[in-house]
Order: sequence, then C-alpha cells, then structure tokens
Amino acid sequence: ISQRKRKRVEEIFGWLKTVGGMRKSRFIGQAKTQMAAFISGAAYNLLRIAKLSDSGVKA
Repeated sequence: ISQRKRKRVEEIFGWLKTVGGMRKSRFIGQAKTQMAAFISGAAYNLLRIAKLSDSGVKA
C-alpha cells in the first residue's frame, strides 16, 4: 500500500520538476517560491481533472 501511495506522490513531484519548472527556483524568498509551487500544483490538479473527465466520456 505504501509503495502505491509513494508512486502517486513521486509522480506529482516529478511533474512539478520537469513540466512545472520547479527543479530550480527562479524566485528569491520563501513566500514567492511557495506561491510558484502553489500555482504549479494547481496546474497539475487541473490537468488531472481534465484527464479524469475525458476518461469517463465515450463517443
């Protein structure tokens, strides 16, 4: 069970690092970096929601 949960968490961080641009922070300060991570996380969630809604629809 823990390995399945770990995979799910690692996928999120992998996406944030590769696609979300969070491998290296381009902001100075903890608050700005946290806001960038929050926005990237929100983008990831929107993509997940879009994939969930697409998978349920059959033509």
